[in-house]
Amino acid sequence: MDALVSFFIQWGYLGLCLGSFIAGSIVPLSSEAILVACVGPLHLDPFACLWWALAGNVAGGMTCYWLGSLGNMQWIERYAHVSPEKLDRAERFIQGKGAWMAFFGFIPVLGSAIVVALGFMRANKWIVLFAMAVGKLIRYAIVIWGTILVF
Repeated sequence: MDALVSFFIQWGYLGLCLGSFIAGSIVPLSSEAILVACVGPLHLDPFACLWWALAGNVAGGMTCYWLGSLGNMQWIERYAHVSPEKLDRAERFIQGKGAWMAFFGFIPVLGSAIVVALGFMRANKWIVLFAMAVGKLIRYAIVIWGTILVF
């Protein structure tokens, strides 16, 4: 994992965006570790880092939505690593709250299941996009703020 994070760090903003995309999709990767390294030791512009990380992570999250919207449970299990039980739990969590639950797409493991479930349930993609972006923006802003305080 450390070698992978180091690889993305070497590419600066582009690596941050790509690493955040991968982390936002179905591959477990720490976009926060890449972000902290870019803002902290590399001293890249915090606002640029915020937007690059956000763009990549939201695009990755929307791939989860797209995968769920295909409605193929075998693909969801194989590629998104979301079991029927996890999808069922995410659907119960979402029930009655709708696309706005994409705000919680930043939660490790469950976040991807929530977004896949929203795609599976055909939730409004524009609300999903907006709510997910707001949640991830807040998370990344907190990470950057904490990093600036430490470095």
